[in-house]
Amino acid sequence: MDINTKYTDLLRKQIEEVKKENHWLEFKSNYQEADKLGRYISALANGACLDHEDFAYLYFGVDDETLKVKGTTFDVSKLKAKGNQSLELYLRQYVTPCIPFEFEEFLYEDNKRVVRLRIPAAAGEPVSFFGKPYIRVDSHTTELTRYTDWMREIYMSHTDWSAQIVEDATIDDLDQEAIAMAKKGYAERYPQFADELKNWSDKVFLDKACLTLDGRITRATLLLVGKREKAYKLNHISEIVWKCHQDGETFGDTYTIPFILSTSAVMNRIRNYRFKIYPHDSLIPAEVWKYDTRSILEGLHNCVAHQNYAQNERIIVTEDMDKLTFENAGGFYDGDYDQYVYGTKTPRHYRNPALMRAMVNVKMIDSQGYGIHNLFVRQRERFLPMPEYNGSTESKVVLQLPGIVIDTNYSLMLMSNNELTLTEVVLLDCLQKGKRIRNEAIDMLRKKKLVEGRKPNVYVAKTIAQSTNKKVEYSKHKGLNDKSCEALLLEALKEHKVLTRTEIDKLLWNIVSDQLSDTQKKTKISYFLTKLRKNNIVQNRIEGKVSEWLLLDKI
Repeated sequence: MDINTKYTDLLRKQIEEVKKENHWLEFKSNYQEADKLGRYISALANGACLDHEDFAYLYFGVDDETLKVKGTTFDVSKLKAKGNQSLELYLRQYVTPCIPFEFEEFLYEDNKRVVRLRIPAAAGEPVSFFGKPYIRVDSHTTELTRYTDWMREIYMSHTDWSAQIVEDATIDDLDQEAIAMAKKGYAERYPQFADELKNWSDKVFLDKACLTLDGRITRATLLLVGKREKAYKLNHISEIVWKCHQDGETFGDTYTIPFILSTSAVMNRIRNYRFKIYPHDSLIPAEVWKYDTRSILEGLHNCVAHQNYAQNERIIVTEDMDKLTFENAGGFYDGDYDQYVYGTKTPRHYRNPALMRAMVNVKMIDSQGYGIHNLFVRQRERFLPMPEYNGSTESKVVLQLPGIVIDTNYSLMLMSNNELTLTEVVLLDCLQKGKRIRNEAIDMLRKKKLVEGRKPNVYVAKTIAQSTNKKVEYSKHKGLNDKSCEALLLEALKEHKVLTRTEIDKLLWNIVSDQLSDTQKKTKISYFLTKLRKNNIVQNRIEGKVSEWLLLDKI
């Protein structure tokens, strides 16, 4: 079924069933203005929560009185809000908390263009626009704060998707090999119960491990230890897709429940091997694995534990030559990833508490917020680049785990300097990747003599460069000093009498700092020429469109 047919069928069904707008469904012939749309998003998200709907919908191209589909010219990508800001960016900036609403367009009957705005229901707190929560009452959008009972209901609304009972599921729907794996993990997590565990029935164990709830099968139970053929009872796609890019070809496989087994199956498909890094002035290499198996499982288990299952999406693992990429639905639930890098933050709550509790008990995951921290520590211990979360948004988390040495000399620096803190390693890693870091971070590294150069063109300091065989790179970053550049230019003018500006640029281009952009290099060379001209050492003359430079007679 293509997207047009799918959305057309859904719209037709909604029109036939509801027959008019309500708390979570709105129709508009066309776009009106940004702030009104922001209030609609708030009102519909809150209304969906009150009506126990997973999503609210706003359709553009449908008459709100007759409910006839007329089509629309509304295009969110072309519209601007206040200050000439992108409309979508404006809405995402002022709708709080961040919710992954989506604009989707499709063709209805007779090729009538319709735009659908899908809005997740509020959960745990009202959705606001510019700090104010709204709600639809009859045909009007008004402030939610006037309705204290509704406010209270929304604040009490957070439901744990993973804790919901699967009414038609029984213990016969569970995989015995998965249960055995769960028992092994439980014994490792709680060794004091290892002997006692041997005498527990499956029913007793499942309750003890919080895999079941008073003997009843939950969604968490099926996700972790359910039989493959019983996945349909989840009413969720519940799959992990592994994709591999190799030699210009793409291939892969799809895995479903039980996730306690399928995550290991995915890990075993990933190509892993040892390679050597030779320390400076040593013939004995360090051998490291391309990927740390614990880190692979950490990435997979984090996807399973923190997935926003209401979005009904797959977990995707992509294997490239240089990295692994893990993607799961739902942004960071409590804080940003950088708050967990150093192991100082403990999460206050989780998106899927029942699933988390079970995964902790069977030793699939850590509950103290150390998972991300451990990923960074293990990469450092293996002298490889730090993990990345580039591409993460409020609706998905993207983890990239490097599997090669990007800069051999950087890896050698980690091997030769065991006193660097994790903070320093992360910051230096950013510099090695050509990223800019905050001024206060640069100041801290400079005080420790770890970096040199002028902001924003900062590079690894000479002391580290020498100890890690980065002398050539250091010199290129620093470039010749001003006097050396001027001396080279004057020597060339003495030899050739006249040089065009193009020839001067070519002469000096590769000896000024390679940290400068092309524009900055031209400005730097212009500075040399202006200084020499003002000191009556050189003169400039224009021949047609050509700028020429020559020494004054007294030189």
